[in-house]
Amino acid sequence: MTSDEGLIYVIFGASGDLTKRKLVPALYSLFIQRLLPEKFALLGVSRSAISNEEFREGMKSAILEFKEIDDASGIGEFAQKLYYHPIQFDEVSTYQALKEQIETLRADLQIGGKTIYYLSTPPSLYGIIPQHLAAVGLQNQADGWKRLIIEKPFGYDLESALKLKDQLLKDWAEEQLFRIDHYLGKETVQNLLVTRFSNGMFEPLWNRNYVHHVEITSAESLGVEKRGGYYESSGALRDMVQNHLLQVVALTAMEPPSSVEPSAIRNEILKVLQSLRPIRREEVQHISIRGQYLSSTIKGKTIPGYREEEGVAPGSFTETFAALKFYIDNWRWGGVPFYIRTGKRLPTRVTEVVIHFKPTPHFLFSGDRSHQSHNQLVIRIQPDEGILLKFGMKTPGAGFEVQNVNMDFHYNELSHQRVPSAYERLIFDSIKGDATLFARTEEVMESWKFLTPVLEAWKNEHEVPLFGYPAGTWGPHEADDLIEDKMMTWRYPCKNLSDDGIFCEL
Repeated sequence: MTSDEGLIYVIFGASGDLTKRKLVPALYSLFIQRLLPEKFALLGVSRSAISNEEFREGMKSAILEFKEIDDASGIGEFAQKLYYHPIQFDEVSTYQALKEQIETLRADLQIGGKTIYYLSTPPSLYGIIPQHLAAVGLQNQADGWKRLIIEKPFGYDLESALKLKDQLLKDWAEEQLFRIDHYLGKETVQNLLVTRFSNGMFEPLWNRNYVHHVEITSAESLGVEKRGGYYESSGALRDMVQNHLLQVVALTAMEPPSSVEPSAIRNEILKVLQSLRPIRREEVQHISIRGQYLSSTIKGKTIPGYREEEGVAPGSFTETFAALKFYIDNWRWGGVPFYIRTGKRLPTRVTEVVIHFKPTPHFLFSGDRSHQSHNQLVIRIQPDEGILLKFGMKTPGAGFEVQNVNMDFHYNELSHQRVPSAYERLIFDSIKGDATLFARTEEVMESWKFLTPVLEAWKNEHEVPLFGYPAGTWGPHEADDLIEDKMMTWRYPCKNLSDDGIFCEL
């Protein structure tokens, strides 16, 4: 990418973990591929009082430790484009000095007004920093576009999200706001669109006539680690379902867009979220399952339960597992149940979309009748990204015994092509101004609106149970009851074969 005007990239929270692990390594990868403007400066902003050189040395170490690309030849040159400015985030008076620093960089490096502000900060600052930037005119686009990238979560609930929306839109235009969700930057998430809309054999089947149900799983093998304090105020529903999983649902269920322009795709995503059947408070306990992991022994090691984790209240009711059943009330998906689940301390780390096709109307062949229900299209988002098709074949020998077989493709088989990380892809898109994979305000509000009855019931109604599940299992067994058809079940891609490890099928 070349640009005579150049770009200044400002990261708020530059001393934090996200900046070191993801943002700066991703920007370096873009730099080494010559995808950044020739005139480029990265300005780190944080409370810490450090010099430019100290910041550069820290980021050079981060690039080497968390490398996105196997090419360290440009680290020295890239580091010279890094600068640092200390600030007190909640004091508007310090933003004038930040403005002067940015203007000095523009003048010294002959960079125009194009600027990206990345908020890698606690959510409590999402309303404060943009307001103070606007107070000194740093959102003004008269000399070039200004973009604001906001990490999740966007609000704590519908009320706080609406308040944050009003705060931001008071000084910033909607097209300036880029709400980042790293899940949407993953290659396989984007491939949902290509799989559906470039293959004549899939799209005709992608509807209520042929699909029995749709299942989306996002499992993590880790617990809350040292983030117990944060997780206590979040829980699985807010942390994963409201943003990541509902966005994946929308990409899975959306209608074909009129084009691949960002507005066309985002319009179809919004339509799906607007079509989610509202959940009534009285049905919450029947269409949702919440769980919390308990202490267990895995591979001879004792794993603490959630309530034993650092920063967690002894009697906490925060869910570490959430599962929902819901419907999308439109012509394509009328009557097709969607199931989503997410949890911590499950057997493995895996995220995937599973399309379960309807069984044949008349089962001709001998053998286990459950084979007829096993036509599945599995789209693995992480790890071991790929696609798997499960279908029935004749077992060798006499007769017509049926067995299930797999036809699969793994992204790592494309060894000649490098797959960029999610952050690298999304940062590059934000520089290009491509908002396709960033959530619009309306999408966020619809997600919160849909989940509000569940959040309120889980908080206020004692008859909604919190189920325990041993760490290392697939969550509460009660989650199996969400799927009423006993010929169907959740897909369990990983099976404990021994104490030595886990076998996972794509």
